[in-house]
Parts: sequence; structure tokens; C-alpha cells
Amino acid sequence: MSLAESLAILKDTQGRMVRDLRISVTDRCNLRCVYCMPAEGMPWLAKSDLLTYEEITRFAGVCLTLGVTGVRLTGGEPTVRADLPVLVRMLNDLKPDLDLSLTTNGLKLPAMAGELKAAGLKRINVSLDTLDRERFHRIARRDRFNEVIAGLGAARAAGLSPIKVNAVLMKDFNEDEVVPLARWAREEGYELRFIEWMPLDFGHTWERWKLVPAAEILERLNAEFPLEPARVTDVSAPATLYHYRDGKGSVGVIASVTRPFCGHCDRIRLTADGQIRTCLFSLKEYDFRQAMRAGAGDDVIADMLRAAVWRKEPGHLINSPFYKQPERGMSAIGG
Repeated sequence: MSLAESLAILKDTQGRMVRDLRISVTDRCNLRCVYCMPAEGMPWLAKSDLLTYEEITRFAGVCLTLGVTGVRLTGGEPTVRADLPVLVRMLNDLKPDLDLSLTTNGLKLPAMAGELKAAGLKRINVSLDTLDRERFHRIARRDRFNEVIAGLGAARAAGLSPIKVNAVLMKDFNEDEVVPLARWAREEGYELRFIEWMPLDFGHTWERWKLVPAAEILERLNAEFPLEPARVTDVSAPATLYHYRDGKGSVGVIASVTRPFCGHCDRIRLTADGQIRTCLFSLKEYDFRQAMRAGAGDDVIADMLRAAVWRKEPGHLINSPFYKQPERGMSAIGG
């Protein structure tokens, strides 16, 4: 590898290269899911603390010169940020074949999906933890289940593909939804992803016994819809994929707690207020907002980013007695 090539990548001490940038555009959300945030009293960021779309685009542009090939927009709930399609278009203009995706709760997709697609969004993940309206109300603390279903339909009509559905399961709450969600996703043609509940809620209420482990999810699935492991094409992908043996699609499990995949992680996260986190569970952040607003050039930003990635943690410590939950919750970090 030449000197120029070595300077044009983001590599850490474990030999992992960063290819995926997650960008949180806001910490705000129009739901209050029990596994994520309390019903009231959230400490929202001030508008002046948020990166502007120009700052986000500039930072993403630097990342693309350093080998990043995929950008995912997250929140909070990203669609509550005003004029989100404008940002999508700005990012797409950096590189029209950029793998540009969005994670959303789907509530605003009926009004926005077509515009997001036209602006350059390629694919989408929609969060949905239950197929029961009343249970949705208890989980999200908002009676908006029908809007999520409408949002999924709007994403399909707009031509966003693939459409993935993310489901977080909790013991004594919605673990009985494994098979119903799988059956529904198979019928609708959505790619379902079950996610183990992680210790990243704002209230620090996470308890290990409450998560539904990957092994249990797969046992329930296989009993109803026999599975076979999918051929691995991307070892850095967070979801372990399985094909249904009857050929009717696939399902994935993201088992960050019971089956960590840190050894192949290729992601970093930019928070809505301009902090880089090299691991979802990091206790340390690197302030790029201050640097950009102080007039740092792109070369300085690139050097700072290389230095931050070089210090990327070998792995999270969730299963260690030394684990300490980050002060900020998932909605402020970005998924």
C-alpha cells in the first residue's frame, strides 16, 4: 500500500477499516418507546448545538475521501428534523452511487417517502416492535400504529428497496411476537431484523433478564419456519442472516449482547451535535463541531478522524463486570 493509499483510509489498531458512517440529525423523537427513553423530561439539544446540513455534508465529504462507502441517517427520529430531503440531496450530490439509507419509525413517511427517494435515498429501515395496536401504544406511549403501517406502504410505493423492519424484543412484554412478526414480514416482502435490547436507554433501566437472546429468537423461528444460515457476503454487517428453507425470504438477528460482532465492526457515529463516537457504547467522544466552527480545514478534520479511529475500542464491555453505560442514550447517540 502506498503512502497516499494509507492516508486515504480509516484504520484502527485491530486492522478494521471504517466504511460505514452513521449520522444522527436530531436527538428528538415523536415517540417515547419504553426501551429507549422516559415518558417525560428529556434534555433536548439546543438548535444552535446541532450541526447544520452544510456541516454534516462537509464532514461526510471528508469521510468519503477516507474510504467510507455507506451513510445512514438516524436520530432520535430523523424525519422530525425540518427539510430532511434537502440533506439527503446534499449527501447524494457528493456521490450519486453512495449507499445512502435511513432508519425511522415511519410516522412521517406517508408525506415524505417520495421526496426522500427523489432526493437520492436508496433504502430504509423502519422500527416496529409489535403488530398489536394496543401493545404498540404501551411500547411507544403513543397510539400511532396505523401510521407506521401506512409509512411502510408509502416507502414501498416510492420504490425504496429493500425495506427492512427492525424489532426490539423484551421479556414479559413482546417476546411472543417473534413468529407473528416473521409471518407478517414474509407475506409483505419486508426484511425483518430482530434486535437484542441493548443497555443504551436514557433511564438506565436495562436489565439483562429482560432481553430476548438471539438463541431463543432463532429457536422460535426455526420451529415455525425452518431456517438455514445465509452465505456471508459482508462480515461487518451487524445482522446474522438466515434464509427460510421454503425460499420465502430471509430474516436477521442483531445480537450485540449475546453474540458480539465487534471484531468486524466498520462503523463510526456522528452525533447530532457533532461528536464522533467510534463505538456505540463508547464513553469517549471527539468534538468535530468545535473544530469545524473554529475554521479547521478538511485536511485537519481528516487527520483528527484518522486519530480518533486509530483509538477505536477493540470491543464493547457489556459482558464484562467493568461495563459502564454511556451517559447519553441511544436517541442522542444515533443508531
